[in-house]
Amino acid sequence: MRIEIVSDVICPWCFIGKRRLEQAMAQRPNITFEIGWRPFQLNPDMPREGADRKSYLEAKFGGPERAKQIYARVTAEGAKEGIAFNFDGIKRTPNTLAAHSLLRWALKAGVQTELKERLFNFYFIQGRDIGDHQVLADAANLEGMDGALVKQLLDEGRDAEVVQSEDMTARELGITGVPFFIFEGKYGVSGAQPPEALLQVIDKVAAEPADEA
Repeated sequence: MRIEIVSDVICPWCFIGKRRLEQAMAQRPNITFEIGWRPFQLNPDMPREGADRKSYLEAKFGGPERAKQIYARVTAEGAKEGIAFNFDGIKRTPNTLAAHSLLRWALKAGVQTELKERLFNFYFIQGRDIGDHQVLADAANLEGMDGALVKQLLDEGRDAEVVQSEDMTARELGITGVPFFIFEGKYGVSGAQPPEALLQVIDKVAAEPADEA
């Protein structure tokens, strides 16, 4: 069963949604799942070098105190899924275009989901700047990719326009928030829904005749 997830690597609900999807899939061991990650930039106008986290929170939420209130809920939900969000450790909010380019290449290398997990951990747990090309190359290395080549391609801006086009396609489909799950190219589920809700869609797709699914 093909499941595509429209997502951004700096979206905490996307990290939570990944965990919930994993729980749902684990309850259907008889189904072979094929997972793909599509790009979506929460901040498409972010400067390529990113922004100071404090300045970003000021602009987005009106200051760090308001952000703490909002992130308190995210932290609590993340803890339920075994995610120890460390928002205070994030010093820079990155432009995620390069990260999405890397994820595109990781698909060809067969490690896209593994790299997605790695980038979530780099950003939300370790507080690393995943807009930095060397940091992305380090992540690629850890997943068995050629980090030196990755950095070279990122420095060249390879596939940046392709990623931007895919992002625009998602918006043209009416996707305004992430995560957004697409099952077999026809059923969409918006938000980090609980495993039970995702299972309902999985079972619906699995029950359809093969020539219609």
